[in-house]
Amino acid sequence: MNENPPEPTRTGDHLLKVLGALNNPHRLRIVAALAKERNYVSQLARETGISRPLLHMHLQRLEAAGLVSGTLELSADGKAMRFYEVAPFLYQLTPDSIAQAAETLTRTGQKEETR
Repeated sequence: MNENPPEPTRTGDHLLKVLGALNNPHRLRIVAALAKERNYVSQLARETGISRPLLHMHLQRLEAAGLVSGTLELSADGKAMRFYEVAPFLYQLTPDSIAQAAETLTRTGQKEETR
């Protein structure tokens, strides 16, 4: 990960999605493993000790929050392999940044706007 992270989305709804995605020990281990190197699902499952179905569920949550990205690639023998890597991100949590994010939260019961 040599790229500079993009400016984070500063909405309260997005911040909650990111924090929720990171609020799990399996997902923290997945991000840590992918920070070392991009990997395909089967190998990542072996490295993290997580079953493939459970790993897929966690990867979907991380991808929805914008923390990892996945691409489908074909191996030399024509087998489809899903590779994941960490997306560049940086979040600074301060009382001020939380206050700014809180001002943009979607009210409970209100549908979240497409962003």
